Amino acid sequence: MLLLIGVVVVIVLLLVVVFNRFVKNKNMVKDAWSNIDVALKRRYDLIPNLVETVKGYAAHEKTTLESVINARNAAMAVPSDDINGQIKAENHLQQTLRSIFALGEAYPDLKANAGFLDLQQKLNEIEENLERSRRYYNGTVRENNTYGESMPGVLFTGMFGYQHFDYFEAEVAERENVKVSFN
Repeated sequence: MLLLIGVVVVIVLLLVVVFNRFVKNKNMVKDAWSNIDVALKRRYDLIPNLVETVKGYAAHEKTTLESVINARNAAMAVPSDDINGQIKAENHLQQTLRSIFALGEAYPDLKANAGFLDLQQKLNEIEENLERSRRYYNGTVRENNTYGESMPGVLFTGMFGYQHFDYFEAEVAERENVKVSFN
């Protein structure tokens, strides 16, 4: 009888430890994402000012400017609890932002504009903060996903509502150079 009680106690303790680890990992991922979310909101606020500054110098680049605004609006429209959806939208927004800075290279007057330079500096600071936050987020995601996919966590993923998270990585298109053509 004592042996049976001992086995039950050990099983209950194991369940408690595994459950608590799932909760801890999920909360760490959400905390890490909240750091990214703050930087993203700062970037969303900066983008309209950047587009307006570029508009004055590159008025015939309307499609590029519209694509940046559309990507920003799409990223803002993703529900805040859809981390994986936000990652995809942010990767697209990042790509369109690169096209604005490519325009800066093509227009010397724009590149010399103090407002554009100030906005570019602020955006660079936000991007650096985002990079640090992404690294931390990816570390917490790695810990969460590894625990949920290895023993003993894998045995209890369904029972405890394990949630797999995607890494916040650069997409293939982001790794390529932006091509600007005025043909």
